[in-house]
Parts: sequence; structure tokens; C-alpha cells
Amino acid sequence: MNTEKKNYTLPIAMMFALFAMISFVTGLSNPLGVIVKNQPGIQNWMSQLGNFANFFAYLFMGLPAGMILKNKGYKFTALSAIAVGFIGVGIQLTSGMMPYQKGGDFVPVFSVYLVGAFVSGFSMCMLNTVVNPLLNTLGGGGKKGNQLIQFGGALNSLAATSVPILGGYLIADAAKATLSDAIPALLIAMGIFACAFVVLAMVKIPEPHMEKKTEGNQPKDKHNALSFRHFLLGTIAIFLYVGIEVGIPNFINLFLTAKQTVIDGATGMGVDAGAAGTVVGTYWFLMLIGRLSGGLLGAKFSAKTQLTFVSSLALILIIAGIFMPTSISVGMPVFKANISFGMQVVPLSVLLFVLCGLCTSIMWGGIFNLAVEGIGKYTAMGSGLFMVMVVGGGILPLLQGLAADLTVSYLASYWVIAAALLYILYYALVGCKNVNKDIPVE
Repeated sequence: MNTEKKNYTLPIAMMFALFAMISFVTGLSNPLGVIVKNQPGIQNWMSQLGNFANFFAYLFMGLPAGMILKNKGYKFTALSAIAVGFIGVGIQLTSGMMPYQKGGDFVPVFSVYLVGAFVSGFSMCMLNTVVNPLLNTLGGGGKKGNQLIQFGGALNSLAATSVPILGGYLIADAAKATLSDAIPALLIAMGIFACAFVVLAMVKIPEPHMEKKTEGNQPKDKHNALSFRHFLLGTIAIFLYVGIEVGIPNFINLFLTAKQTVIDGATGMGVDAGAAGTVVGTYWFLMLIGRLSGGLLGAKFSAKTQLTFVSSLALILIIAGIFMPTSISVGMPVFKANISFGMQVVPLSVLLFVLCGLCTSIMWGGIFNLAVEGIGKYTAMGSGLFMVMVVGGGILPLLQGLAADLTVSYLASYWVIAAALLYILYYALVGCKNVNKDIPVE
């Protein structure tokens, strides 16, 4: 393959833009979850159902997305994904326009919102299926491929940084907010989809993994991506990682915005949604910094080395945060909506959780790079299988919410995160080794 001899600047830039879109639309579930949590009769785990619906779609769309990519190519898959995303966000917009008063019957509005989140999840799954293997391929795999994924992830984090800040600004007083307050953010998302569709339609996207049809019958391949042990273990790692990435900021938001009387022991802090949004936004900003750093360091340090270091550090930060008394507070620099930094007083445990953004930042690219290394022709379908496991972003936060309800403690719910990080450390140290080099990949 001679991809390094060709100028793929424009396609790479387009993939970076799609990375940002994925984060922006997915991230909307965080501020919307705060709104849902403050409706009558809603428990912590139920506030994560919108997020769950978004990620649950990956379970159904992962393999079909891989097949579409394999048979129709990158551009067709991406354009289809954008169109589906426009529809999904439009359904969510409809839920915000439905007649509803605070304290009324929330079920009809909530049901439409969940359908929209589910449809949007189809789009995010298809986009993820496209951008990761294409960037890895255009970079030639290895360290260069990992670098491109990390740089794309940096834009992903930049978009994610803006969502909780924007959401907090729109929600203002979470106790009084309804889904109609999210209409401006949803309109922005639909505008992004429309612009991206037009631009992508005019951009030439290389199709390096399109399989050429040949005459005659071809023998059925007895192997697939799951035949590689390191890929199989990598799918489990990505399942857990996405849950970690989503669960940490989501429960920071719930912890900060919940009233102080909600949970005894590790009570909510009663912080207004706007201030909490700046804290969560700073988590995503640190992911931006981490991914930029990971991209710059990618030429010197392997994905294995990077993943080992960040998973170890994140595990230490999470466990320390769990045991840290909430009475200990610190002034934390936060990234505000006016593109400046300010100070926000938070429990020290929250600061430790936020710092995990530096660690989770490079996990996706590292796991993906290690998992597809050496699987050759199985990469396209492997990417689809990876997308199935992104459902972890919906399941782990749901379990974390259940843990918060059962233990009557937001902080104790982070043991779910700690257990997932322990597995990722195992994968970085042992599970990523390719022990199936005898399988033909050309």
C-alpha cells in the first residue's frame, strides 16, 4: 500500500470533522440526562436511559455498519449515517416541542426523546465505523495510524467540551428545566448534520478497503476478526472503555447538581447546572489536551506503552476519589463558555475524577490500534464488531446509576469504573499480544 505517497489531507480533515460530530451529538445526552433526572419520579439509573438508548443502538447497528462499509465504501456509509443522524436529532427535537408542564405526565415526552436518542445512536455507530479504520489506514497503521486517531479524537474532545457548557447555559436552573430548554442545542446539531452532508458529498474519499468483485465462486473464509484473540479481548476492552469515558463525567454532573438531601453519605452538592457544566466541560477539555499530547507522543511511544500508563494512573485517581471525604474542597480551574478559564469550588474527589480525562483521552485510539494490528483484510468487519461493543457506553453508566441507588452513594458507584479500568490495564499488559499470526490476512 502506498497511502503515504498520496495527499490525503482533505479526506483526513473530513474524518476529523466527523469525529467532532460524533462527540457533539452523543454528548447531548449528558445535559438532557440532568433535565430528565429532575422530573418527578425519575431515579438515577433512569436519567441514563437516553444515554443508554444512544449506545444501545450500537448493538444492533455495529455489524450492519461493518457490512455496509465493506460493500458500499466509506463515503456512502458516512453520508447515510449523517442522514440518519439528522432524523434522530429531529425526533429528539419533536420531544422538546411536545406540550408538557413541570410536574405533568412525562412519559409521552420521555418516550419520544428515547426513540430519537436510539435513532441517533444508529448514526453515531455508522460514523464511528467509518472514521476509525479510515484514519488508521491512511496513516499506514502502527504508530502513524494511532497518531491520526488521537488527533481526530482531540477534535472529538473539543466538541465534547462545548456540549455540557452549552447544555448548562441552556438549562440554567436544572430543577425548573424541561426538554424544551434543549431545543436550541438540538437545532445546532441538526445544522451541523446538514452542513456536513453537503461538504462530504463534494469531497473525494479514498476507498482503500473496498473489496473488488471477481468472477467465479470464492472459497468461504473460515476465519474472521474474532479468530484473533487480541481482537476479541480488544472488543471487551472497548466495551468497558466507552462506559468509563461516559460514566465518569455523567456522574460528576449528577453528583454536583443533585440536592444535598438526595443521598446521605455522599450527598449531591446542589450546584447549579451551569457551574456543573463547566466542570464536566473541563473533563472533556482535558481529553482534548490528552489526545493532542498522545498524538504528538505517538511517534515515540507505542499504543501499548501509552495504554498501560494511562490505565494505571486512571485507576489510582478513581480509587483515591472514592475514598476522599467530600468535605475536602478545592478551587478547580474550569473551562467556561466564553473560551476562558475561571475557578469553581468542588470536592477534591471531583477534581480527581475530572483529571481522569487526561487518561481516558487516548484509550480509544490505543485499544483500536492494538486490536486491529495484524488482522489485515478483516479490519472492515472488525470495525463493525468494535461498534457493537460501544454499547458499553450505555450499559456501564446504567449499572453505575443502579450502584448509586443501591449503595446510596454517588462516589461508591465509581467502583464500577475502577473494575473496568483494571481490565483495560490487563489488556494493555497481556491481552493485546497477537498470538494468531498463522492466520492469513491478505
